[in-house]
Amino acid sequence: MAEPNAVAQSHGPASPHAAGQPDPHPTRVQTKPPSRVGDRIFSGTSATVAILLAVLVVLIFAFLVRSAIPALQDNESNFFTTRTWSTDSSPLNFGIAAMAWTTAISSIIALAVAVPLAIGIALFITQMAPPRLAGPVAFVVDLLAAVPSIIFGLWGSIVLSQAGFLEWIRSVLATLLGWIPIFRETPSWTDVSGTVFLASTVLAIMILPIITATSRDMMAQTPTDQIEASLALGATRWEVIKMAVLPHARSGIISGSMLGLGRALGETLAVTLILQQVSQMQLRRAFDPSIFTGGDTFASKIARDFPEALNDPKSLGALVASGLALFVITFFVNGAARMIAERGVKR
Repeated sequence: MAEPNAVAQSHGPASPHAAGQPDPHPTRVQTKPPSRVGDRIFSGTSATVAILLAVLVVLIFAFLVRSAIPALQDNESNFFTTRTWSTDSSPLNFGIAAMAWTTAISSIIALAVAVPLAIGIALFITQMAPPRLAGPVAFVVDLLAAVPSIIFGLWGSIVLSQAGFLEWIRSVLATLLGWIPIFRETPSWTDVSGTVFLASTVLAIMILPIITATSRDMMAQTPTDQIEASLALGATRWEVIKMAVLPHARSGIISGSMLGLGRALGETLAVTLILQQVSQMQLRRAFDPSIFTGGDTFASKIARDFPEALNDPKSLGALVASGLALFVITFFVNGAARMIAERGVKR
């Protein structure tokens, strides 16, 4: 009976750790706080760049306003409703009504053609095509964004203007929808060459990669559990796309379409090479809203008249005033796209 006590005495008093009690004086390891220098540099640089970009936009707007005010003060016509453009004499007589119509109708038609095609291509890449085919198709569509505008302009003015299928589409639209003013044939324009219709077709091809890329990214982020739940309930492929994929990608499709619209509104070189100008005499006599005629957009008018206007401050100011109108329009279009995208993320 004395042996256990002897063993305990030989080992000394029991340790508190051996008895399962916490150490009253734990060893404190002092760690060095992590360095935040890189984070501060990155955040400071990002904030500086953002502020500089905002300041740059404000400076551009101030430059446009300052340069346009003298010409607008010397203009005896209404800047918003006048169709003619006469800056050779004083007082000036110019307005943006005709250019605004050509810019708007060409961009809207391009959007109406490009959006369904972009949605179909994005659905094919993300939902239907096998991976071996989806990758090359997406790569080819993205390559369209790398083609310079001048190539599109040359291709449209030389190749598409002689394409028989565009002439067939023009005749079908004029026959079936000729009672609508924008699809009415004009006797002085016998083919699609130099028309707003041809420019809209080229613009649709140019904005197609932007809308497709945005829509494809949003469709690819559709939660897998929603797709699997729809399939488990017996939904078909089209019903899955209708109930799960398209609602999730709606904000991306709308914001991509608005970005494409902004690109179409400001496109310069391709439209300048394709569109043929309408004489000032025709603009004074009557306004023809048909897309089967020529015209000028804001960008094409500035590009055509800028070399001659350099020697005349009033003519240059008139062009700057039209550029100011285009700047305001594209600013609001891109702002609307941003708001729609943010609303879709919150939803």
